[in-house]
Amino acid sequence: MIEEWRLIELTINDAYMNMAIDEAILTMIQKGESQNTIRFYRWNPSAVSIGYFQSLIEEVNIETCRKLNVDIVRRITGGGAVYHDYNGEITYSVIASTNNPKIPGNILKSYSVLCNGIVLGLKKLGLNSTFKPINDIVVNEKKISGNAQTRKLNAILQHGTILIDVNVEKMFNLLKISDEKIKDKMIKSAKERVTSIKKELNKEVSFSEVAEALKNGFEEALNIKLSLGKLTQEEKSLAEKLKKEKYSAKEWLYKR
Repeated sequence: MIEEWRLIELTINDAYMNMAIDEAILTMIQKGESQNTIRFYRWNPSAVSIGYFQSLIEEVNIETCRKLNVDIVRRITGGGAVYHDYNGEITYSVIASTNNPKIPGNILKSYSVLCNGIVLGLKKLGLNSTFKPINDIVVNEKKISGNAQTRKLNAILQHGTILIDVNVEKMFNLLKISDEKIKDKMIKSAKERVTSIKKELNKEVSFSEVAEALKNGFEEALNIKLSLGKLTQEEKSLAEKLKKEKYSAKEWLYKR
């Protein structure tokens, strides 16, 4: 019989709640109290997320973010700083028990297996993409998706972004580049190295279309059925607590 996982439909939250929900589900799965889950979400207001090991001051133009009403949040996953544009990208997370045979113990293999869901999802939209180790997905050698992962005892969280549209100039204004000359070069280089669904298909694609394609891609990649569900009361309570006490707290944001 085909395995059933929970799908949490496309939701919109601020950066702190988005990260809190991911961690709340991870914690409850690790305790054996929640179902393996895939969820899709957007960020309102737009936000910059930084990796667990990064220095906020070295990576982000804090003042520019403030002026443009862009939130800043630290993730529990590794990886680099990412700009999450409310109008330009969709984020997914896969949160599952590592006791599940579908999830390889090897980190690189698990990236490959989970990112295949995105590759197959993009294919349903008419895009040929490939997984580029360790954690990127590219179309014609241009990055369209970046992904990050963490494990907590017997549970895994992988989340990542899929670019629907991209504003490279805005991205580099928010992220810290030491030298203006280098910045111009980096913007030019990024325009050549980064792409989006809109750019590749040369047409508008709605967030719900992308979420539906990704849902189908993950079902195919993992050989699962995704059934619509909601957060449990325990997950909601824990997410509220994590948002307040951790993700929106200066101690967490400035911890490095």
